Amino acid sequence: MTENTMSHPLHRFVPILDWGRRYDRNALSNDLIASVIVTIMLIPQSLAYALLAGLPPEAGIYASIAPIILYAIFGTSRALAVGPVAVVSLLTASTIGQVAEQGTAGYAVAALTLAFLSGAFLVLLGVLRLGFLANFLSHPVIAGFITASGILIAASQLKHILGVSAHGHTLPEMLLSIAQHLNEINWITVVIGVLAAGFLFWVRGNLKPLLNKLGTGPLLTDLLAKGGPVFAVVATTLAVWGLNLGEEGVRIVGDVPQSLPPLTLPGLSSDLIGALLLPAILISIIGFVESVSVAQTFAARKRQRIDPDQELIGLGAANLGAAFTGGFPVTGGFSRSVVNFDAGAETPAAGIFTAVGLAAAAVALTPLVYFLPKATLAATIIVAVLALVDFSILRKTWAYSRADFIAVAATILLTLGLGVEVGVASGVAISVLLHLYKTSRPHVAEVGLVPGTQHFRNIHRHEVETVPELVTLRVDESLYFVNARFLEDLIQRRVTTGCEVRDVVLMFSAVNEVDYSALESLEAINSRLKDMRVGLHLSEVKGPVMDRLQRSHLIEVLNGEIFLSQYDAWQKFGAPIEVARSRQA
Repeated sequence: MTENTMSHPLHRFVPILDWGRRYDRNALSNDLIASVIVTIMLIPQSLAYALLAGLPPEAGIYASIAPIILYAIFGTSRALAVGPVAVVSLLTASTIGQVAEQGTAGYAVAALTLAFLSGAFLVLLGVLRLGFLANFLSHPVIAGFITASGILIAASQLKHILGVSAHGHTLPEMLLSIAQHLNEINWITVVIGVLAAGFLFWVRGNLKPLLNKLGTGPLLTDLLAKGGPVFAVVATTLAVWGLNLGEEGVRIVGDVPQSLPPLTLPGLSSDLIGALLLPAILISIIGFVESVSVAQTFAARKRQRIDPDQELIGLGAANLGAAFTGGFPVTGGFSRSVVNFDAGAETPAAGIFTAVGLAAAAVALTPLVYFLPKATLAATIIVAVLALVDFSILRKTWAYSRADFIAVAATILLTLGLGVEVGVASGVAISVLLHLYKTSRPHVAEVGLVPGTQHFRNIHRHEVETVPELVTLRVDESLYFVNARFLEDLIQRRVTTGCEVRDVVLMFSAVNEVDYSALESLEAINSRLKDMRVGLHLSEVKGPVMDRLQRSHLIEVLNGEIFLSQYDAWQKFGAPIEVARSRQA
């Protein structure tokens, strides 16, 4: 969706009707080129993320076909590429691993059900236009969770690099399990995994600059640079096949069905839904936050905009598509979206072409990955997720806000120590508690008049005029049940510290809301000040706030006046006193 308003109401809910009308040959050319590059990258990545989710490798390809098409129809981002991503795949494995055993039919059904519940929840939020709920997850907490998840994902793949059997959902469990099975290490697998990881790290940082120096064309450079995982897959698969390394204990992918995504049905038993409902909601929120952040970033670069509520519907439709075509929960991925954007994708049609390419691969190319070593897929995952690990967020939040630092550190430690479900839940809880903590202690500044002006500033930061008989408090936060008592206590302390105060003015220029609990607190403040023979006045009250106050009992019993501006209050209560005192002097 562009910055222009859509001409037909249906276009808002089905954005393809909008951009599809203006689709031209130039957009087709750019979208086709982008789809080729993205398809090359997604084939090994999709297989790898299915492995991470504990599902057969073909599930990764299936989860990248119908969801992409459905998002292209209902989504609003021109560059977002939807499909399996590392964090959501880890959450999927952690969640369904508690209700079914990996490798069983029940495990696959649970994955379908998780995608169905996630999709239904996202669509419901979109229809009700509740996208703002994702704002309850603060960015520092999200950064901490993703960093911890990156570490967990990398640790979970070490068993495939070493060729050992291991288990666990937390970092201590994984490391302990790997340590207990070190005697099972397959050194051929280790060599394959280490070489593949080293090659992929080298490709990520060095191949593109090298190709540019050699004068390779931009398109070929992009294809070769993004195709690094494909080279690793081809080389290691040929090595395993040619040297018959499967007989030496190297674990391979094996048979992958040669077919288009099947029609599947999620399990709808009450027990299964009850076990997966809360994790599905948490996965939906995490996936939506990641996806909408990526979409907004790319939209801003092209002066386009996205509709967060419609994004909920687009992502929900993608997950519902995954549920009915053999997939698992999906969302908009950062790495694939970057590739899609950099490759020049003009419209979501690039995603549709990518889906066609993946469908062709599912039909024609799956026999070629029979000898693909799982160590190579594990190396692909490790290289991809280590880019998510960012411990600098700890240093940045420590320097800027101790409360945010505590939230980030707690999220990282809880995720690593207790698992991703606890990490997600604690991230949501910490975000909400952090918001409540900050707003429970609103900034209230005592202000005075800046000499020669009609402006009022904090008496502790500026040279201002004040008089002992008048106290002016600027409330810099909306007032509601969490912080209402704080204002009561602050005023009580201020007016009892001396006996000269005759009037208190609450400057409401920054107050956007006063809920009923805060209204009762204002009435209590008014009553106490009245008993002390101190006037309570309001100034610079915003229109919507004033509309509500006028419907209340407070205006009738207010022990003072309401002023349009703080300067008006000063002229009545501050300036005359100051003039009288100067004359007496």
